Amino acid sequence: MRYILLPFALFSLSFASIENINSFEADFIQSVTDEKNKVLNYSGKVTALKPQNALWKYTKPVQKDVYMSPQSITIIEPEIEQVIIRKVDSNFDFFHMISKAKKIKENRYQTSYQDTLFDITTKGDIIESISYQDEFENKIKIVFTRQIQNAAISKDTFEPILPADYDVIRE
Repeated sequence: MRYILLPFALFSLSFASIENINSFEADFIQSVTDEKNKVLNYSGKVTALKPQNALWKYTKPVQKDVYMSPQSITIIEPEIEQVIIRKVDSNFDFFHMISKAKKIKENRYQTSYQDTLFDITTKGDIIESISYQDEFENKIKIVFTRQIQNAAISKDTFEPILPADYDVIRE
């Protein structure tokens, strides 16, 4: 499960026209390829708003909602009726990190954070994908489709509603 959390943190603020994006919505497919070339695909929809708010609604292979704020990550898992609330330890600011991305060729940028190199592919001002290798040597690629930038998004979107009958784990 740890290898899923870094993309949440990364994408909570990872979008295209680096200085001018205030919000981002897209469908996504996240592929995780392990050292044996076994691929696990996740899909869903992501909604994000500056400065550090994001909601990842996973639909496949299991339903899961992941809410990110500067202070915490809340994961709601309906299939097991469980909520995990995890405090965020780092001052990770993806907007700052991505603003330092260097163009390496047309529609391709690279940036780094804590010894991890991120490849960002764009089409015009729209981010199409983000790729990197996680701390477990997994290759991660997140591909975005149906992207919408700078639409009005209510901050309420990022407030998790915890079902009263779910187990709540605080880490």
